[in-house]
Amino acid sequence: MKQSSQTLSQLVQEACKHPPGSRKRQKNLTKIIRLVNSRLWQENTSYYEDALQETWIYFCRNICEGKSSKAYNPEQANLVTWLNTYLKWRLKDGYITMVKQKQHTVSIVMDSDNKVIDPVANLPARADIPPILEEIKAWASADTQERLRKICLDNHPHITSQVLILRRLPPETPWEKLAQEYAVPAGTLSSFYQRKCKPLLREFSKSQGYI
Repeated sequence: MKQSSQTLSQLVQEACKHPPGSRKRQKNLTKIIRLVNSRLWQENTSYYEDALQETWIYFCRNICEGKSSKAYNPEQANLVTWLNTYLKWRLKDGYITMVKQKQHTVSIVMDSDNKVIDPVANLPARADIPPILEEIKAWASADTQERLRKICLDNHPHITSQVLILRRLPPETPWEKLAQEYAVPAGTLSSFYQRKCKPLLREFSKSQGYI
């Protein structure tokens, strides 16, 4: 265990020597993820994988510079404890969301033209792309097996899983903007993304050892 902690510490130090987005930092962060993944808190819940992915994004953004929170401080906690703390908070959020969804239905809101306003229309965009997401972007862009291109929204062959995955990577294009661009309701696009795109993203993340 002590040797493992020393190895992680060395990898963190080495990763932070290199600029964000560089191949050398990305290589070291990937090594850390693979070493730490099996030591993280695990739960058999429907929202666990989403919470875990959020944790890895948090890790990439804050392990060195502290882009969305305070940067990791090895003097305050070891890496596994630091990540588990964040993961458990995200799991708590997932549980609360699940309970609210069961207890309440989404209220339908109409605008001045009597059009339904989708509650997920405008999600905030992140300013940059963490290394993990750079790998996802490369995978989706290449689509070597042409799986992403073949999965499309019914009656809209130009709206494929590949298109939506790339458009929703940080900085995410808001659903409302995509709805206007494709002349398709934001809720329809969001539902397609949840049903078709997310499983593909999870499959890729598993193949890379992220989840």
